[in-house]
Amino acid sequence: MNTQAPSLLDRNIVGPAVAEAFRKLDPRSMVRNPVMFVTLVGAVLTTLGIFTATAADRGFVAQLAVWLWFTVLFANFAEAVAEGRGKAQARSLRGTRVGTLARRVAPDGSVDTLNAAELRKGDVVLVAAGETIPADGDVIAGAATVDEAAITGESAPVIRESGGDRSAVTGGTRVLSDEIRIRVTANPGEGFLDRMISLVEGASRQKTPNEIALTILLAALTLVFLLVCVTLHPLGSYSGVAFAIPVLVALLVCLIPTTIGGLLGAIGIAGMDRLLRRNVLATSGRAVEAAGDVDVLLLDKTGTITLGNRQATEFLPAPGIAIERLADAAQLASLADETPEGRSIAVLAKAKFQLRGRDVAHARARFVPFTAQTRMSGVDLEGADGNATRRIRKGAAAAMRGFVDREGGGFPDAVARDVDAVARAGGTPLVVADGRDVLGVVHLKDVVKGGIRERFAQLRKMGIRTVMITGDNKLTAAAIAAEAGVDDFLAEATPEDKLALIRREQEGGRMVAMIGDGTNDAPALAQADVGVAMNTGTQAAKEAGNMVDLDSNPTKLIEIIEIGKQLLMTRGSLTTFSIANDVAKYFAIIPAMLMATFPAIGALNVMRLASPHSAILSAVIFNALVIVALIPLALRGVAYRPLGALAILRRNLLVYGLGGILVPFAGIKLIDLLLVQIHLV
Repeated sequence: MNTQAPSLLDRNIVGPAVAEAFRKLDPRSMVRNPVMFVTLVGAVLTTLGIFTATAADRGFVAQLAVWLWFTVLFANFAEAVAEGRGKAQARSLRGTRVGTLARRVAPDGSVDTLNAAELRKGDVVLVAAGETIPADGDVIAGAATVDEAAITGESAPVIRESGGDRSAVTGGTRVLSDEIRIRVTANPGEGFLDRMISLVEGASRQKTPNEIALTILLAALTLVFLLVCVTLHPLGSYSGVAFAIPVLVALLVCLIPTTIGGLLGAIGIAGMDRLLRRNVLATSGRAVEAAGDVDVLLLDKTGTITLGNRQATEFLPAPGIAIERLADAAQLASLADETPEGRSIAVLAKAKFQLRGRDVAHARARFVPFTAQTRMSGVDLEGADGNATRRIRKGAAAAMRGFVDREGGGFPDAVARDVDAVARAGGTPLVVADGRDVLGVVHLKDVVKGGIRERFAQLRKMGIRTVMITGDNKLTAAAIAAEAGVDDFLAEATPEDKLALIRREQEGGRMVAMIGDGTNDAPALAQADVGVAMNTGTQAAKEAGNMVDLDSNPTKLIEIIEIGKQLLMTRGSLTTFSIANDVAKYFAIIPAMLMATFPAIGALNVMRLASPHSAILSAVIFNALVIVALIPLALRGVAYRPLGALAILRRNLLVYGLGGILVPFAGIKLIDLLLVQIHLV
């Protein structure tokens, strides 16, 4: 799904957009944009004015009417193009949907086959290798590799398994290996893919608070100029200056901020579209806009900063213990351990000492699973009489100290030092014991994702403070924070701690973004101004956040923030340009309206336009064409540069303020010369 944006000249976009521009002329649709609604009314009045105009003025009034209609249509076309790009993606997404059969598991264990559309939230289904997942859900049993290319655009399969933060699956993706049991979490039409289609089509896009505020401001300016023009008509008659209705309409349309009014909707839609092209689904324009103001970023460690699966990297034997003995015991204790950590211990022992998995059935092995209460796991090897001849355990240092004490042994100081050293280095120490003998430590390391330190440095340059949140102890948290390059960390954090931290930051006036992937992150994701859930995470996390990163890449927030800032900068830049335009058009229209009656004010005709009719028509034509010229900029966005607010303001005033004044002078003059050359005035 991570594709290049279609060209503005793509006929699959332009054709439907032209038709949509005419459909949007419906007053019920136009009234949502006060600036363009007033322009539409002006176009209607000018069109009617053709029939009441004198023969000498009829051609001039007809040209005014045509260009006023073009102004409205060009504004509608800009929004339709932005929506059309999203609809093209929606068609692509719909193409991934196929009629799917599901194997539903009844409460009594029986399995029946039905159409996926008949599934309901809470149903349990079986999906085997080669089958399509029929609905959104959580894996409740088993593990499998899943092809999510239809959603993420990435061809590499991912692992989905029960009991962790990688349990969420999406309807329409395909299982490549093994079999999983899934509990459905969405009714038909309410799934993740359905929400994506609805959002990219723009049907559910709501205006953001800033966009609403700007719309109100533009409406107020429009109302002021409308009152001025309404007042000018009787005043003009009183003073002997005949202000015709078409001329007053032209004055009104040129003075109200039609440029930004015509492009405002396109800017907002294009912002969400740019985000989606980076494989981030935003549930609202508000979230995109808020991303531009973020100054504090909170990141969950596991699965976000780190890969999430701790790997065994080293065996540290106790004094007098051969490293091979430690590796052998650690592997024996891990043979029945299906966790990634347990598997990595067996793999490390095999890689370093060629110790392979062995048949322990003849040795009467009884495996002891890990529990949160014991905090250890292992194996008991029984003799012929049924009594345990060896009791091998691996687990947390505190739990293992208690086990060894009960066995009548002691905990060596050297092993305690190794435990502390591993913790300080950011790893997780697992102590291995064979009965009363402490054999040593297995170093488990949670691997930090590649390149993340450099990306956090970029965030720092943008003025964003990064805070890592983890349930690890302070020593481990400090080591990983230093390796990842975050600015601060919160260790031993509970869901309540995360929520409290976000609220404290928000009470200090800061905009907070949170990235997470687990169910325990859901409250914090919901509280944050921008909550980005990893697509590999749980369904609860994805529902709590207001964005979902389909690539599950925490550094994606840099792009999200840049797009948010780009959205705000584009809107501000084009608003500045639009208002500056109005100032320039003022110097074209006002002198032209008065020159015939008051020749003395000809000095105000600084552009030396050919005639009053030429000046008015040139300004109206420029007003329409500038909307078309700015459509690519509105869709692409103003280039983002990590500058301070004052620097951005100066740049806007210089480029878009000064440019907004100079460009209309040149444009209107060129149009005036062209109109004279082709004898249209």
